[in-house]
Amino acid sequence: MRTQTIATHYSDHLQVLQQRAAEALRRCQRDHLVIPSGTLHLRLFDDMEYPYAVNPQFKAWLPLTNAPGSWLVITPGQRPRLIFLQPHDYWHAAPREPDGYWAEQFDISIIRTPEDALAQLPPNAPRCAILGEPQSALGEFTPDNPPAAVAYLEYQRAFKTPYEIAMMRAANRTAVRGHRAAERAFRAGSGEFGIHLAYCQATGQDVNTLPYGNIIALNEHAAILHYMTQDRLPPKPLHSFLIDAGADHGGYAADVTRTYSAHEDDFEALITAVDAAQQALAARVRPGLDYRQLHLDAHLALAGVLREAGVLRVGAEEAVARGISSTFFPHGLGHGIGLQVHDVAGFAASAEGGTIAKPEGHPFLRLTRTLEPGMAVTIEPGVYFIDMLLDELKAAGNADAVDWDRVDALKPCGGIRIEDDVVCTDGAPINLTRETFAEA
Repeated sequence: MRTQTIATHYSDHLQVLQQRAAEALRRCQRDHLVIPSGTLHLRLFDDMEYPYAVNPQFKAWLPLTNAPGSWLVITPGQRPRLIFLQPHDYWHAAPREPDGYWAEQFDISIIRTPEDALAQLPPNAPRCAILGEPQSALGEFTPDNPPAAVAYLEYQRAFKTPYEIAMMRAANRTAVRGHRAAERAFRAGSGEFGIHLAYCQATGQDVNTLPYGNIIALNEHAAILHYMTQDRLPPKPLHSFLIDAGADHGGYAADVTRTYSAHEDDFEALITAVDAAQQALAARVRPGLDYRQLHLDAHLALAGVLREAGVLRVGAEEAVARGISSTFFPHGLGHGIGLQVHDVAGFAASAEGGTIAKPEGHPFLRLTRTLEPGMAVTIEPGVYFIDMLLDELKAAGNADAVDWDRVDALKPCGGIRIEDDVVCTDGAPINLTRETFAEA
């Protein structure tokens, strides 16, 4: 039934993309949109390749994420064309011939060498807007990424079609399955690497297919925002577990974070308070809301949580005004999500380009746009006990605002982050992550 839902929406999704492509071509005064899927890259001074990552402009059109050397040709008024590289190769497994609900929407040509694409591409390369990386160049077809076309297409990508929301919901189902397995492994006493393997096994995805590297952090490692080391043995004693891990479905990402305590203690109570604040923020994802204001409100909410927990000795408003909240919440509230984990055009002022500035003093916020129906965002507030930032707080003369005994008691747990993927609608938001956890 879920696959049927995705297939039902796909034709409408293509119509939207065709309209956007026609407008993008009008803006850059070209006739064809040509999109290479991307190529394999050799590592420097080596004969081994980096993991392949498909061009996001390519996978916007079809759920084909393992097709290096292929091309799309979009011409207004015509069916989209897929030039699909399926090489004769006994060293590697060639990509399967395209099939499924989406393939019938394309005119598909199979080629055996990358150079064979030249006979299939439009005859006049200068009349093509070619969207891709420089390494995808083939003959006269060198990606030029016309700014007017790219700005327009990336701006519009913020508005998800029903097909895209269904794909992201499916990605969340996979991610939640992994999160459940990871929590079980943590409760059973596994180390970080073992938890990571449990996650990969449950999702059926690994480093080459996950949308980003798993953050699997026990104890104080949770205070390292992008912790990737993964110790083999669990720490003793075991205090806490933070997991930031996603999944891919047909090129669309899920980005989910949860935090757990090993005990029924003050840290578990703090997790509960942060979770409540996170849910309240997620519920405010409505049309017309400036995401920058939601980020600033998150600081106020988290400062209130820390005050209630006895970590702060000053009120929430004062903690925000003095910059103290940034010591404990040093990153942005979230970002756009979709074809990329940190989806593009988070700062775009309009389809013509331009930038919406971040709030002063908040350099790591990744989204500054006003929310509109169809936008998908993450909501990921966090509270951390980071030695470097705590030292800076003291050096700035703000030591009096903190109960250092409470900090010392909580610091071995590292930190807390709770993250959901949320879709803005005309009414109440759709929390893809919470819905999926409830189903599980």
